[in-house]
Amino acid sequence: MKRYLRHLFVSITIVFSFLGLWAFWLEPASLRVHEETLSIPWPHPPLRIAILTDLHIGSPHNDLPKLKHLVAMTNATRPDLICILGDLVIHGVIGGEFVPPEPIARELAGLRARLGVVAVLGNHDYWLDAARVTRALTNNGIIVLSDSAMTLDAAVGSFWLVGVSDLWAGEHDIAAAMHFVTDDHPAILLSHNPDIFPRVPKRVNLTLTGHTHGGQVRLPFIGAPVVPSNPRYTAGHIVEAGRHLYVATGTGTSILPVRFRVPPMIAVVTVKGHE
Repeated sequence: MKRYLRHLFVSITIVFSFLGLWAFWLEPASLRVHEETLSIPWPHPPLRIAILTDLHIGSPHNDLPKLKHLVAMTNATRPDLICILGDLVIHGVIGGEFVPPEPIARELAGLRARLGVVAVLGNHDYWLDAARVTRALTNNGIIVLSDSAMTLDAAVGSFWLVGVSDLWAGEHDIAAAMHFVTDDHPAILLSHNPDIFPRVPKRVNLTLTGHTHGGQVRLPFIGAPVVPSNPRYTAGHIVEAGRHLYVATGTGTSILPVRFRVPPMIAVVTVKGHE
């Protein structure tokens, strides 16, 4: 019996050591591209959008050299449009080291897409200094939409891109963002926090958000035990009353430097109309 208990203890120790290594080192240090096709009300030919969110540069395994690699991987997917959905910087991640937004934006300047690179800010960006983060991005050729909209004229057809500031820290004035949006083109709305989705007008064809990190930990049979948003909006493509939301799980970590079964991902979604 003692021998059995000793073997059991050793086995449990090995399993938990491996899981700890996986969750705190192997998976957070990884990076992959996740491609997905979204069938939505879309009157134009397919549109490829690369989504970068929750970069949290300075969190463990997410330094500037890693960001340079992320930029190269994103460019290799050949997207039509790149959307950055906020939280470039960190606050209080265990084992992390603050990186200013200026060198982060200089690395992001290497992103390439036919229709350009457009960003909204996240709560961590606002908590640092929204004006500073915005200035760093715009000085490097990245458009920042804050409760405003713009049209993009593409070979696939023109569409509106609407940016709503963060739900927790920004004005999140959807009415202001939609004020000049007309009905002649489809609209894609960008915001950091998915909890804004119930307030988004039905006029919008697709809402893109981040913020949740997919919970960072997804347990078998249980799912994500902690999500900083409505659990319905943890990750992926969500459809409610015919309205479409996509929540990207991002690449960095917040609070705890852990990811388990939610690997850091560059999301590339191909938007196409219903068949």
